[in-house]
Amino acid sequence: MGLSTSDKLIFLLTAAVVLASAGDIVSDLSHGAPMRHVMQEVVLMTLAASLMLRMLWGLRQKQRLLERLKQELAQPRAVATAVNPLVEGARQRLSAAVDAQFRDWELSPSEREVGVMLIKGLSIKEIAALRETHEKTVRQQASAIYRKAGVPGRHAFAAWFIEDLL
Repeated sequence: MGLSTSDKLIFLLTAAVVLASAGDIVSDLSHGAPMRHVMQEVVLMTLAASLMLRMLWGLRQKQRLLERLKQELAQPRAVATAVNPLVEGARQRLSAAVDAQFRDWELSPSEREVGVMLIKGLSIKEIAALRETHEKTVRQQASAIYRKAGVPGRHAFAAWFIEDLL
């Protein structure tokens, strides 16, 4: 998961401010500018550098979240392969039923992917992180899924598949 286009632009502009401030500080010091002016430039450069560090820290946090989510999704798959054949068969039949229903509802490939993650209980934020997209996009896809399924929301959507099993 990388930076969005707007984040990249902000990062580059901030880097330009840091570099320009550093150059201005060197120039001011060599030309004998008043210390008050030099200190203002130092403060500006420090604030811009702090913003850059904060953005890098945020990116690192997002990457850690994404890795954690990928590991959490991999764990049930590993357990599923180790379970008895009866459970594995039921899982495969449920997966086939979900796929068939998604086709009946005419969900797009991206809606199908989001739909599976909603059934698994992932939050909009987690789905957006895993799909490397905006939360707003996932919310719109989820709304389209609920509309096509004729259900009011995520709980009714998940329950739609579970009701007939119990």
